[in-house]
Amino acid sequence: MISTTAQEATITTAQETTSQQPDSQPAGPAGKVVLVTGASSGIGEAIARRLADEGCHVVLAARRSERIAAIADEIRSRGRSAQGRQLDVTDRVDVQAAVDAVADEHGRLDVLVNNAGVMPLSRLDALLTEQWDRMIDVNVRGLLHGIAAALPHFQAQGSGHFVTIASIGAHQVSPTAAVYCATKYAAWAITEGLRLESGPGVRVTTVTPGVVESELASTITDPGAQEAMRTYRAEAIHADAIARAVSFALAQPADVDVNELVVRPVRQR
Repeated sequence: MISTTAQEATITTAQETTSQQPDSQPAGPAGKVVLVTGASSGIGEAIARRLADEGCHVVLAARRSERIAAIADEIRSRGRSAQGRQLDVTDRVDVQAAVDAVADEHGRLDVLVNNAGVMPLSRLDALLTEQWDRMIDVNVRGLLHGIAAALPHFQAQGSGHFVTIASIGAHQVSPTAAVYCATKYAAWAITEGLRLESGPGVRVTTVTPGVVESELASTITDPGAQEAMRTYRAEAIHADAIARAVSFALAQPADVDVNELVVRPVRQR
């Protein structure tokens, strides 16, 4: 039998041990200033809507100015905080100006979600070289432009969070997707390199979606690739599944860095 004194000592020791544990409860993304590229539809729009609903100030950036203005208006009509900004991620000067403007207006930029991407799939022997160039410009150079613009701000602040929306194509190649997969592997590799090179105040996350409901497939002009994509995309999850993954990464305490999340339909193998 354990004496009362021993029991009290055990309880006291347990309480002291508990009190010494670090606070690992998620801080929540509320209050963060977030810039989302490619926010006019699909995953980018879903991320912007969810983070705004969770209390972030969201800047929706995309080429389609009327579309992002309408989304921002609808978000504000529900009492949330959002604004739209026309942006072409292939234009380095434009990206720098957008990031600087957000930081100047709000005093900081907490999160950059590099989401903008295109996916005009085709077999290599179709020789659609202009479409190859477009994927490289948007999916790779666009990401680099975002990093170049935001990294000095994050370093000066001593904090910041990069989120790259990659693709399952970064990890597996399929016919008609060689160039697209190459750009998404590059996005994964660049983001991993950024993580390794960044100081502890800068967090870096890659979110890797599987098949998701979006407009990406609408850019495919090659008939064979279009037919293959109809079959491939038969089972797709809602874009909010990716938005929830982003929210999870942003909500972690400052000492937790969620580096990679793969999110795909249960039927996708």
